[in-house]
Amino acid sequence: MENWKFALNSIMGHKMRSFLTMLGIIIGVASVVLIMALGQGLKNGISDQINKEQKNLNVYFKTAADKKAEENPNYYYEEDSSSKAPILQEAWVEKAAKDTEGVSGYYITNSTTSEVSYGKKKVKGVNITGINRTYLAIKKFKIIAGRSFEASDYSQFSRIIMLESDLAKKLFGRSQAALNKVVALSGKSYLVVGVYKDPNAGSSAYGMVSGGNAIMTNSQVASEFGAKEVDQIYFHINDVSQANKIGKAVGQELTRLSGTKDGFYENYNMDAIIEQANQIASMYTLAFGVIAAISLLVGGIGVMNIMLVSVTERTREIGLRKALGATRGKILSQFLIESVVLTILGGLIGLGLAYLAVSALTPILKEQQIIPEVSVQVVLISLVFSAFVGIVFGLLPANKASKLDPIEALRYE
Repeated sequence: MENWKFALNSIMGHKMRSFLTMLGIIIGVASVVLIMALGQGLKNGISDQINKEQKNLNVYFKTAADKKAEENPNYYYEEDSSSKAPILQEAWVEKAAKDTEGVSGYYITNSTTSEVSYGKKKVKGVNITGINRTYLAIKKFKIIAGRSFEASDYSQFSRIIMLESDLAKKLFGRSQAALNKVVALSGKSYLVVGVYKDPNAGSSAYGMVSGGNAIMTNSQVASEFGAKEVDQIYFHINDVSQANKIGKAVGQELTRLSGTKDGFYENYNMDAIIEQANQIASMYTLAFGVIAAISLLVGGIGVMNIMLVSVTERTREIGLRKALGATRGKILSQFLIESVVLTILGGLIGLGLAYLAVSALTPILKEQQIIPEVSVQVVLISLVFSAFVGIVFGLLPANKASKLDPIEALRYE
């Protein structure tokens, strides 16, 4: 207890020097914790985003030749008309959804990209998604102005369009102002009947940066933009843990219903993408973490240097203590405790700064589906590592102090 008192008195007696000694530790711990928090937030964001997408299983056609080429990279084949995907009917997709356990719904889409203009205002590279009648019920987009598509819009090939709120603001300034306006796409006119809000607009879920997003009936996109009426197929599930099992089952059912002989339908397995994305995130976290850890090393060297100076300054004090009966072990533990207290205090301040930085960054990064997370494990490791740095870099000065000859120390000026 006496050694702790000596250590704390020494630190408090030289506040500025103690703070400057801790500065390297503070920066190192704050950097490591912040980088680990960002790395974990990136992993969680990727996992959450993909898990959301996995609720909508993307099923696609693969030829037998495609399968052989995947299994054997040296396999070569010439694609012919017999290996083409069958022309899908929505009735098959609907039946496969009803007959497969674990599937709660489906939707189909097609798509194109076009410039959308209104008067002199133009937005290039807009994603136009053609949707069927079940799409909006599953996606649960919020209609913030106007209406969604009706059954008659599909049967009559109505020239209507719905704009995502960000696109509506670019063209009209506000969502409500877009209603009943006529916009132009590739020289054709379309009436804006509604404006919706897509929470994923502009995120990685779209796979690319675009000028905006809009939706039309898939029948209209097929008839006027030369796309397939049924291009992408999605089956909605509630239990993501069963995604691969349900995807395989629904793929087999769709293969049977389509009657294809030279290929099959299967779901797009996201597990490999999750693993790859997490590996990349881990690599970046590790690389930046090592760089940040170097500052801890530098901070530790700073602690050692200051402690050596402290030993020199307190030579007479050490000599007096040893003359009064202080053992080498007590002198050693006194300086070790002082070193450890310095690094732990620096670690605690660094943790506090990291928390403040995480709190400030969270609202900004949340829009990119990245929520930084400081785990208890990282906090404990940081504090333990700070104490370890104090022991390692305090050992040399403490050992030097404990070996001082009391007579020589008392004579020191």
